[in-house]
Amino acid sequence: MFGCRLALLPAVLFGIAIAISPAYADDSNSGKLQGTWFTDVTIRQCGTGTVLRTFTAINTFNEGETMIDTTSGASPALRSPGLGKWEKTGSHTYSAVSLALLFNPAGVWTGTQKLTHVIEVNGDENVFTSQSENFDTAGTRISSGCATANGHRL
Repeated sequence: MFGCRLALLPAVLFGIAIAISPAYADDSNSGKLQGTWFTDVTIRQCGTGTVLRTFTAINTFNEGETMIDTTSGASPALRSPGLGKWEKTGSHTYSAVSLALLFNPAGVWTGTQKLTHVIEVNGDENVFTSQSENFDTAGTRISSGCATANGHRL
């Protein structure tokens, strides 16, 4: 009878391991970008890092490596939400690119904004370094800029 119990021990231990493993995996978002982030953005002078202004943005990184961004840095009448893609580049690092349409106050399309991000995720916090490029309707780059950001998961 003792031998029969001993023979069942590996199966019981395996069952316990399977039952508790998902709890550990679900408790941590460490290194995981997917989800919605509330982000404080700081626009900086590219050469010096001098702070020019700050504002809030919301970024959603979807399953399937697509993304959406919206910002309080520009009126919704002047900038559409950004749509883009992201990819994992390391254990806790990602790159992302999004495009938004730009308009003048009369509602006429004036060009696009391209944002390129490098993102590091640590649990429910992230850090961005970003480049912004604005293009006219012919695709000619008319301005560029730099930013950093700190975000937390919603």
